Amino acid sequence: MRRYVLTGTPGSGKTSILHSLAALGHSVVEEAATAVIARAQARGEDEPWARTSFVDEVVALQRQRQLEATGDLQVFDRSPVCTHALAAYLERPVTTALAAELERITSEGVYEPQVLFVRNLGFCAPTAARRISFEESLVFEKIHEESYRAFGFEIVDIPAAELDHRVAAVNSMITGGGPSGRTPMA
Repeated sequence: MRRYVLTGTPGSGKTSILHSLAALGHSVVEEAATAVIARAQARGEDEPWARTSFVDEVVALQRQRQLEATGDLQVFDRSPVCTHALAAYLERPVTTALAAELERITSEGVYEPQVLFVRNLGFCAPTAARRISFEESLVFEKIHEESYRAFGFEIVDIPAAELDHRVAAVNSMITGGGPSGRTPMA
C-alpha cells in the first residue's frame, strides 16, 4: 500500500488537486483540521483552534481517517507532520497524543518518504477556517517544510501552475511516472 501526503501553504490549492485526483479514481483523504474547525463552527464556536484540545482532536481524526482509508494508492490532504507544524505555528507544545502518532507513522513507515509540497499561488484567500494573511501563510509554509525535513521526508515541489498541470505532476509522481525527488514537470 502506498500513501502519499499532499501538503503546503494554506490556500495553495491542495483541496482542488485532491478533488481532481479523486475524479481520476484515486483514493483520497480530506484534511482533518478543516473538518474539526467546520464541525466546531457549526456548533457556534468561532475559533476552535484556540481550544487546548484542538491539536489532539485533529490528531484523532487524522488517525481515524488513515486507518479507514481504502485502496492500494491513497493521497492524504495533510498528515500528523502537518499537525506538528500547526502546533509550532500556534506556539503550542507537542501533546502526548501528537508525539505518539508521530512515532507511530514514522516507525511504521505509514506514508511514502516523498511528500508532495504544493507551493503557494502568491495569495491566500481567507475562509471561515483559514483566517491568516498571505504573509502568515508563508511563515506557516516554512514551518511545514521544516517539520517534514525534521521527520526525514523528502520534499517534492509542486510549483505554482494551472490546476491541470499540478494534477498531472502529482498524478505522474504517485503513479510512478515522475522520478523520486524531482518535480515531474521539471
